[in-house]
Amino acid sequence: MLDYQMHGDVAVLTMDDGKANAVSHAYIDALSEGLDRAEEQAKAIVLLGRAGVFSAGFDLKEIGKGPAESKALVDRGAALLFRLFTFPMPVVAASAGHAIAAGALLLLASDTRIGVGGDAKYGLNETAIGMSLPPFGLQMGLCRLSKRHQTEAMIQAQLYDAESAQSVGYLDQVVPAENLDQSAIAAATKLAELPTKAYAAMKLDVRKQYVDIIAASLA
Repeated sequence: MLDYQMHGDVAVLTMDDGKANAVSHAYIDALSEGLDRAEEQAKAIVLLGRAGVFSAGFDLKEIGKGPAESKALVDRGAALLFRLFTFPMPVVAASAGHAIAAGALLLLASDTRIGVGGDAKYGLNETAIGMSLPPFGLQMGLCRLSKRHQTEAMIQAQLYDAESAQSVGYLDQVVPAENLDQSAIAAATKLAELPTKAYAAMKLDVRKQYVDIIAASLA
């Protein structure tokens, strides 16, 4: 599921389960292992999905097993997303397709987000499927999404094409699919030149109000 490669000072973590890249226990285990390695070896990371889908969200098969199983998966997913949101080096997410629900939260937890156009959809659809955003998702949305779009994006469950997702705040840049990997690695390579300790401290300072609320909810 995880392909890990180093490109200079950049760790490229490609997540591909051959299907929808659902955030399952296996997905969380694999990405956590990659982040552990990156903290030891890299100065920036790139997070890639598979062609056509970055991540379709939490594994609905696991969610459907019952409240205990659902809570266990969401709790682990929350910890992973919080780790990305506070990761002590630049995180560049490169989305080659759909990023929905927890997939969209993976984008919001990353620092620089690059996506492709076409039929890719981006967004938080929790309201549409009868759910509400847990504190970690709510705070990441409030932090990263354009304030004037938050009602539509978070309450009304709007899904967006790539160009609209850039305006709303899910993406920072839209590129042709054939340029995605190269663009993400180039962006991460440039960010890796920044002093790591200063970058990590500034990230926590800028996001402090959101980080504190999420940390309290996870505790």
